[in-house]
Amino acid sequence: MNTQPLRVLIVDDEAPARSRMRDLLADIGDALSVTVVGEAGNGREALEITEAVAVDVILLDVWMPGMDGIEVAQHLRRLQEPPAVIFTTAFDSYAIRAFELHAVDYLLKPIRAMRLQEALARASRTVMPKAEILRELQPAPRSCLSAVERGKVHLIPIAEVLYLRAELKYVTVRTAQREHLIEESLTRLEQEFAAQFVRVHRNCLVARAAIRGFERIGGESGDGPWQVLLAGLEERIPVSRRQQHIVRDLVR
Repeated sequence: MNTQPLRVLIVDDEAPARSRMRDLLADIGDALSVTVVGEAGNGREALEITEAVAVDVILLDVWMPGMDGIEVAQHLRRLQEPPAVIFTTAFDSYAIRAFELHAVDYLLKPIRAMRLQEALARASRTVMPKAEILRELQPAPRSCLSAVERGKVHLIPIAEVLYLRAELKYVTVRTAQREHLIEESLTRLEQEFAAQFVRVHRNCLVARAAIRGFERIGGESGDGPWQVLLAGLEERIPVSRRQQHIVRDLVR
């Protein structure tokens, strides 16, 4: 019989909420063996703790500034053995309907001890929601993309991305410093980040904010294809003939 306590990480941007969760976990201690392995006040801290210590279950607040709980879960999915996730949320009819529709476990604030106990008792059978479900639950575009490097999740702020280029089943994420490889669909990325990126080629999106101009191969009098000049990068990005209109649209 496994008597290993359930290792729980509490994630909430409000300290009183984290304190109350600790009290609730203590209250159910006689019925369920639980140990709190850490607390996080934001999404980035949650990811750092999850990589530093073994976590079985994350009690994850949905609405947090900077990086919300849904985005945290999307990054956690990239781990080889991600922890189970139980979302916590104040009353929000849309979120609750979405969670119930997709059979995603959640706790409604104010959380009751018995309900918490029931959710944790199911934790061994709880699996991380599928990627497509988390995308549907995501209320806004992510603040970061993520790549797994040496077994750890590396966050790539969207504001630092210069271009996204599809190569076979991967997408190359280029920042001014380096390249990262992620397993995502370029089409889905285009849909999610339509306000930040523009398609210049069937396999490439460039950051609108990073465009510093265009140049034509062969000079102004030439009839060669256009290339995009990006701030902080020597590399030129070709513009396909189908997308030539963006040169006119973006330099107005």
